[in-house]
Formats: sequence, structure tokens, C-alpha cells
Amino acid sequence: MNINVHHITRVEGHGNIVVNAKDGRIEQVRWEVPEAPRFFEAMVRGHSYEDIQTIATRICGICSISHSYTAIKAVEDAMDIEVSEQTDMLRLLHHYSEQLQSHILHIGYLAAPDFFGERSVFPLAGKAADIVKRIIGFHRLANEWSALLGGRTTHPVTIIPGGFTKAPRAEQLRELEERIKKGLQDLDVIAEALSKAAGNIPKFERETEYVSLKQTEPPTYTFYHGEITSTDIGGKTVPVHDWHKVTNEYVV
Repeated sequence: MNINVHHITRVEGHGNIVVNAKDGRIEQVRWEVPEAPRFFEAMVRGHSYEDIQTIATRICGICSISHSYTAIKAVEDAMDIEVSEQTDMLRLLHHYSEQLQSHILHIGYLAAPDFFGERSVFPLAGKAADIVKRIIGFHRLANEWSALLGGRTTHPVTIIPGGFTKAPRAEQLRELEERIKKGLQDLDVIAEALSKAAGNIPKFERETEYVSLKQTEPPTYTFYHGEITSTDIGGKTVPVHDWHKVTNEYVV
């Protein structure tokens, strides 16, 4: 028996499953996550530094804000551009909106149906309407939060080297603050419901190296500032400029 399933849905990216069995014995079980070359390094050559973010954001429609800030920070680093405290804080706020967008998308639409034994979020809505409504509402908040700071939900247009082309008004930020505080109540309900269903997740463990940024001053759970660390280097950090010393880029 040879099973070769391409393009698994409900994953962020492209997933395949390969299973080969012979005479009742499994010879191979493989989960593949293929990523086609996209050549963005070549696309940006010859362009103005002002265009790099606009191009790099298209790497992904889910994490476009992260790619935008990676590009902008690289330009600012190359040109010794320092940003104001206000710009830095607005960028952090903007980036958190993407974290919520991506996580609620993954948990609510892609993973939750499996936890509750449904084929997709549509039949899940019939079984757990309140939870699905809360998920949709929180996703909407994250989208509108992204649009307020980035000019639109995905592929932001307000980010430029040194700052923003347009900043939200104070009253808009206060309104966002109130919506976030109110949304935390929905988040508690969603987390509680998923926690109860966590026993339906198959146990799977393997040796893994986890890589992230680490910020110690001030200490925070960082996505934007900090240095590279991993579970294999025992809490030590490596400057971002030295990324090539601790990574291996190759094509499978």
C-alpha cells in the first residue's frame, strides 16, 4: 500500500503525507512541509531602499507584518537610521496584532475542528456556536487592529524607514485599548474550551531545537528586539548580525 496525499488543508503552508507499507509492515511514514523557492533576494536587487518593505511583505499573506519589519529594520540598520520611542512602541503594538491574527487563525479555524472531531470550522459552528462566534470576533479585532496601524489588514502600507507615513490618533488608540480589554474576556473563554479538548490531541514528542529572540533589558517575551538564542545553547545569545554563524541554510 502506497499513500501519497498532497496539499493537506488547514495548515499554514503546504503539507503532504506519505505512507508506504509492504506485506503488512510499515516501511515509511513521512510528513512533508514543502516550500517552493520564491526568489525574493533577487527581486529586491536594484530597487530603491524605499521599495524593499513593499516587496518583502509579499513573502506571506499571514505574517506580512513580520516580513515588513524584518525588511525595514535591515534598511535602518544599513543606513544607521534611529527611530523614536513613539515609533518603536507603535511598531511593537502593530506586530502584536499579527501575532493575534496568526494564532487565532491557527487555533480557531485550522486546529479546533480536529480537537472537537469535526471536518472543518463550518460543522463546528453548529456544535459550538458561542466559541466560534468569539473566535470570529477576536479575529476581526486583530484584523482591524492591524489595519489601524498598517493602513490595511495585510501587506501594510504605512511602514517606512524611520517611522510611519501615518500614525493613529490618540482617540483611536484609546478605543483600541478598550476593545482589547473587552476581547480578553473572549480569549479566556476560548482558551478554557480548547483546554478541555486538549486530551484529543495525539501525543507526539521528538528531540527538537527551539530558536527564538531573547530580550533581557527590559526582560520581555520578544518578537521584535533582542538577540538569537536556542534551547541547544543553554540561555546564551548570539547577535542578530551573526545569524549566519548559528544557522545552516540548505535546500532539501
